[in-house]
Amino acid sequence: MAGRRAGAGLALAALALSAAGCGFGGSTTTVTRTVTRIVTTTRTVTNPSGAVVACTGDQLSGTFELVHGSQGAGHIAYLLLLTNTSPTVCKLIEFPEMQLLSATGSLLPTHVVPSQASGAGPEVIVEPGSSVTAQARFSPDVAGTGDSQSSHCQPTAYTLRVTANGGGTVDTPIKPPTSVCEQGTLNFDPLG
Repeated sequence: MAGRRAGAGLALAALALSAAGCGFGGSTTTVTRTVTRIVTTTRTVTNPSGAVVACTGDQLSGTFELVHGSQGAGHIAYLLLLTNTSPTVCKLIEFPEMQLLSATGSLLPTHVVPSQASGAGPEVIVEPGSSVTAQARFSPDVAGTGDSQSSHCQPTAYTLRVTANGGGTVDTPIKPPTSVCEQGTLNFDPLG
């Protein structure tokens, strides 16, 4: 009889240990680890002939923004930034054609003039993902010949449309929108 009690006691002890391992009276911790791997690859595609071709409008994006602290002598500076968003290297030739547009997309008077230092300018190679800039100075509020002499000299421009040398256009938002006096005269430094 004593052997049966001892065997029953061992069975109960084994059951108790088994229950403790299953969460009855013990604790179990589950650890989950998530690993995220990001791979960035850059691929440059060139023309089969190896020649760098002129940028097209669909290869570019851009902005035309105020250069803070540039106000002086009735003039202000804005910086044109053009970025090659394509996987293909291309070139810009100074000066691309430009057009100021109103909020509704109407054409506004525009005269792009190279600054005295820039002349005609060289070709500028733009690698994929790279940007080029050019600064423009103009008067936002001093009326010139042919401008309105009351209120704003010209209607407010919201977009500067740049015609790429390879064809097509890119609309660069003007931040903040502004009037461009003297019949829309923008004195541009070279792209670089």
